[in-house]
Amino acid sequence: MTIYYSLTFLLLATEMVTFTTLVIPFPFAVRKRVFTFLSESPIVAKIAYGIKISFIFVGILFFDALQRMFRITAESDMAKNNQQGMGVGDVRTETSFAARKFYAQRNVYLTGFTLFLSLVLTRTFAISLDLIHSQEEYAKLKKASPSSGSDIEKKAREYDSLKAKFDSQTKEYNQLADKYNKVTTGKADKKKD
Repeated sequence: MTIYYSLTFLLLATEMVTFTTLVIPFPFAVRKRVFTFLSESPIVAKIAYGIKISFIFVGILFFDALQRMFRITAESDMAKNNQQGMGVGDVRTETSFAARKFYAQRNVYLTGFTLFLSLVLTRTFAISLDLIHSQEEYAKLKKASPSSGSDIEKKAREYDSLKAKFDSQTKEYNQLADKYNKVTTGKADKKKD
């Protein structure tokens, strides 16, 4: 039985290394090549299929370890109640129950974390693949409309020219208004303006 848990630990360590590799910020070109290879390679697909089957066995080990942990906890509690009624406790029995309980809990955590990390790893791969596709689409759209940058520059020049015209017309208006006020010597009715 320990070989199964050793293999589960090896699978967990492999998952941790894979997850770390997936989240390392590689350049876009490298990330694109790696994810394209992983998602399209038939060899990787066969390996992934074998790993999915192994997760079924890890799930069975998880439920077995969980059942064993509950059974050992119940036996330990029953043994403690019997020893308290008798007033004498056997150290070897308590140590045996503690060791069995420890191994059962370890196996539950080991298999549980392996299953959980497999779900996280699958979702992280899918999100990263979607991100790569989104970045590719963005790059295609950016290449398809190179005039958008020149349009912005053109509109900025038009705005500057309109602003210059406005400033010159405002200046001219103020000059004409000053001349008008001098001619009328300020006697003009301001309500008519």
